Amino acid sequence: MAASKTLCTLGMFIIDQFELRDESGELTGRTQPEAIGGGGTYCLIGARIWLPPTDLGMIVDRGDDFPSVIQGQLSSYGEEMWLYRSRTDGNPTLRAVNIYRGENNRGFAYLTTKIRIEPDQFIGTPLARSKYLHFVCSPVRAQKIMSQVEEVYGWQPVTVYEPIPSSCTPQELPALRAILHKIDILSPNADEAFTLLSIPKPVTKEKVEAAASALIVGVRKALIIRSGAMGSYTLAVGAQRGYWVPAFWTEKEAASKIVDVTGAGNMFLGGLVAGLEKTSGDVVQGLTYFGLEAPQTLTLKTWTVASFFASVSASYALEQVGLPSVGKSRAEDNSELWNGDSPVSRLETLRSRVAA
Repeated sequence: MAASKTLCTLGMFIIDQFELRDESGELTGRTQPEAIGGGGTYCLIGARIWLPPTDLGMIVDRGDDFPSVIQGQLSSYGEEMWLYRSRTDGNPTLRAVNIYRGENNRGFAYLTTKIRIEPDQFIGTPLARSKYLHFVCSPVRAQKIMSQVEEVYGWQPVTVYEPIPSSCTPQELPALRAILHKIDILSPNADEAFTLLSIPKPVTKEKVEAAASALIVGVRKALIIRSGAMGSYTLAVGAQRGYWVPAFWTEKEAASKIVDVTGAGNMFLGGLVAGLEKTSGDVVQGLTYFGLEAPQTLTLKTWTVASFFASVSASYALEQVGLPSVGKSRAEDNSELWNGDSPVSRLETLRSRVAA
């Protein structure tokens, strides 16, 4: 019997299209090619930066129109990651349009019929009984997911839950709290956390820390609030305080390095899972695995070290529209490069910056 996957996601595979409008809502005339999308896909690639493709899995529902260029890109990450199914409902591959209006306003809409991924669809496949399970949805949907998970004998995955943005409202907070006792890792972004708790903007570190203390009640293991350029705040259950891990790209670098923020939060969580897997509950082991020295002047907790991996994964999402590319290094170890750069080098850069 094949070993269980480390991480599987219930996210749907989506092909993203783009509609570019100006501030007045008029089409700009600029075009952008289709790109691989979906929060689950981004999460899996965030983990893939650190883990082999055999450790990861998700379902991809393909229509007869599935583009060969996208098929080739998926294959470049590792065929073992993807459980392909042919759509039999007569509909094409799931597509969505991302509507950009000016610099800061963005809309999203599905263009074709969705096929929801359920945990019981993993049974009898290589995706069965993964160690970690990732999902992005409403609290009501999360309840249904966990009910199905509990029906699978012997499966007790570490749950990684992103509340869907539309459900991050004060009205949904009771439903969210009702599911937290089944959630190991809860991770909204700062805007979502503030809206849930009716905390006024602007976003500050002090407000993020207060939001984390309020939201962690009931969570099994940890809460991470992803806070964009400020980095991420990680608070473990039982800890007296949390830790900030900076974003990889500094304020000076952002203008030249950040192209699109789509999927960065999802890739962050994939990197977090990979970091937890690499540390194996041991901070020093997690660092020395990559030949890094444990800092002498900085106390790091396991969850915080995992957030370093997460921050590096997120950095690759920001450099282009769509997913980053993977290739091989010319070095003797034949290590992988992502967007032509080494994740290990970025991890060391980030670690050195914090320890300095």
